Amino acid sequence: MSLDPSTIVDHGDFTTRPAQTSDVQRIVNMAQPLVEKRVLVPKERVTYYESIQEFLVAEDRGGHLIGFGALHVMWEDLAEVRTLATLDSWRGLGVGSALLQQLLNRARVLGVSRVFCLTFEVDFFLRQNFRIMADQAPVDPEVYVELLRSPDEGVAEFLDLARVKPNTLGNTRMILDLDANPA
Repeated sequence: MSLDPSTIVDHGDFTTRPAQTSDVQRIVNMAQPLVEKRVLVPKERVTYYESIQEFLVAEDRGGHLIGFGALHVMWEDLAEVRTLATLDSWRGLGVGSALLQQLLNRARVLGVSRVFCLTFEVDFFLRQNFRIMADQAPVDPEVYVELLRSPDEGVAEFLDLARVKPNTLGNTRMILDLDANPA
């Protein structure tokens, strides 16, 4: 089945579009070196398939994968940008920014008002108006209790639970208030 052409966004030297199941192996291959460098958290292939609807991909004019990223809703007003990456050869050329802006637009459409990320790329996210989270508990206590029930590792990372600290050591928690940063 082919994609709806209206979902493909042309950025000049590259395009972005919703990911398809046929993209999973390419995403896994591109992610692997970043996992080995501990820039991305390792994920099983099945996890990518289960969350493929959360992903966008970027491709060069030849159809080669040059970037990807996902938006994972965590709560009524909170989502996480996950697994945002670009090939080194495409860094600084707008691929990450294009993917991020589309993910933030998805968040707005879904009614999310805050977007969180856990990243080593602090400067990139600062340029996108994210701020470092001084308050590491940005959810109400009642919501915190509900989020504790989630089996999702990203939720555990957001909550700063001790069981995930080894996976996130050195990362910076950042957040963007979409109401204060309209599209």
